[in-house]
Amino acid sequence: MVTFTASAVVIGLLTASPAHALKLFGINLFGSEEETIEVINPVRYDATLSTGDADSDLAERLENAASLVNDEEQPVSGDLGIVIKAREDRDRLVAVLYEEARYGGTVHISIEGVDIDALPPNPTFDHSRPVPVTVSIIPGPVFRLGSVRFEGDAAGRDPADYDLVPGGEAGSRVILKASERLLIDVKAEGRPLARLTERQVTADHRTLTVDVVTGVVSGPEADFGAVTVKGSRTVKADFIRRYSRLDKGDRYSPEQLRKASERLRELGVFSSITIREAEALAPDGTLPLTIEVSEGKHRYFGFGAEYSSLDGAGLQGYWGHRNLFGEAEALRIEGKVSGIGATTDVTTFDYSAGIVFTKPGFPVPEATFESRLEAKSETPDDIYEAQTVIGSAGLSYELNETDTLKAGGEIAWINADDAFGENDYLTFSVPVAFERDARDNKLDPTEGYWATISAKPSYEFFNGNVFSSFEGSLSGYLGLGAEDNFVLAGKVSAGTLIGAEDLADIPVTRRFFAGGGGSVRGYAFREISPYNDAEEALGGRSYALASFEVRTKITENIGLVPFIDVGTVSTEIVPDFSDIRAGAGIGIRYATPFGPLRLDVAVPLRKYDGGSDYGIYAGIGQSF
Repeated sequence: MVTFTASAVVIGLLTASPAHALKLFGINLFGSEEETIEVINPVRYDATLSTGDADSDLAERLENAASLVNDEEQPVSGDLGIVIKAREDRDRLVAVLYEEARYGGTVHISIEGVDIDALPPNPTFDHSRPVPVTVSIIPGPVFRLGSVRFEGDAAGRDPADYDLVPGGEAGSRVILKASERLLIDVKAEGRPLARLTERQVTADHRTLTVDVVTGVVSGPEADFGAVTVKGSRTVKADFIRRYSRLDKGDRYSPEQLRKASERLRELGVFSSITIREAEALAPDGTLPLTIEVSEGKHRYFGFGAEYSSLDGAGLQGYWGHRNLFGEAEALRIEGKVSGIGATTDVTTFDYSAGIVFTKPGFPVPEATFESRLEAKSETPDDIYEAQTVIGSAGLSYELNETDTLKAGGEIAWINADDAFGENDYLTFSVPVAFERDARDNKLDPTEGYWATISAKPSYEFFNGNVFSSFEGSLSGYLGLGAEDNFVLAGKVSAGTLIGAEDLADIPVTRRFFAGGGGSVRGYAFREISPYNDAEEALGGRSYALASFEVRTKITENIGLVPFIDVGTVSTEIVPDFSDIRAGAGIGIRYATPFGPLRLDVAVPLRKYDGGSDYGIYAGIGQSF
């Protein structure tokens, strides 16, 4: 059995401008890559570049920075245009040499054999042929750090904490980054007016060393002061001020400013957010702030399609509003039908429809209220048939920067036909969960960890049964190398169901299954399960899963990820590990601004009779 799934979603806004080209994930699908710009008085030139004794990496950087060479096919505007382009190139090339600690390097650019500094203000060149341009670079030796000294209010700090060590790397980026970090650290002590007073970099060409002196004036400590909101139209300014959490008079912190900006951006109602600090303290000694926002489109709709060689085709659509009542309240209505083409019987298709309402900042800025009503009919790989109607409401509360507590109530009606026959269930549940997210990036983490633990006590009315599910997971990430070109990622998770004497007393939608993109790749969705003598899937009371990946960067945007997943599902409340299934494979990642695009191919290492031979999984973001 072979499983392949691919999907594409197109989002259409209520208003749109005419499109002359289409790009998807940075790839031009049709139309002009860029608009044609008419060049006045075009002049063509022929550029040559010499990088001297530069090694291959430095030579490549210099070649990439030389726009005279890279843009050679594009004429410039007038003779002066060549000179301007040459002077800009010289600045860029010198900057590259300084970044590589080549402070003795030189860059010479000549046009028609004349150095650009010796040309007249309005030069005239021979246009009977492309104007010859020569770029000659002598990289010079590599400098190392000599003495490093912090002055002013930075005195006493250890330069080694900022990667400034005598004899160490002396590239301009290392030095600039150190001073930026130093200023951030001083500001983080609650001093918003801290500033650099001195940054001297002196190159000694005799000893090939660079001496660095950096001074800082810290200024007074201050709390956040009055917060002004500008640019809001339909989103209430008072809500923006309150939801930012900057109006509490806390001690000034650059980190809190960054988090406030991220918090507002995640609401989805703004196209841009800028938080500006006043240049001086208010009379009461606090720092006034201004939040400038630009609102985006609040209404949106979209549709999508997917296809699986096993399950057939699927269609989905949704409509949403991001700001119903002026405080970023979100409403989303969605529907989906799948299984089209797998059979001609429309009654066996999978259907779902739902409506979700979310109110951030209710009743306090740290809390978010969400309610959901969903109806669905599902037949996953003929394991069971179930019709479900679920209504839920709950609150999530941010305890601190990493910890979130969630709690709510849920009522569900389920009609199921599975290995235990046809049964009806009516359950009331009180789900609670705790989450600690210490990852450095939610879509593509390179360090930190993510831990969750949840409980879902439930009462089933028709049979008077009480049962509860308990689940937990832990994911960890370790980046290796200066640019985290290798990331070791691992995840373990487990769950158990207690209560209810017979497995049949627990709705099949609450029993545990494994297999698919979210658990053990290489197996079909929910394929891993205990089975009865008739080879009917039962679902389990417990499970244990583990995954391990080596995320390797091949280029800046492309990565390869070998992985292995292991899992087991048992009818006991503790896994007995009598039937362990594993899948292994390799994935491709393509980096985008909104997270890596993921494509994984996996094979089961111990397949079921008649089960899937391999699986292909696609998505946005890492698998865990």
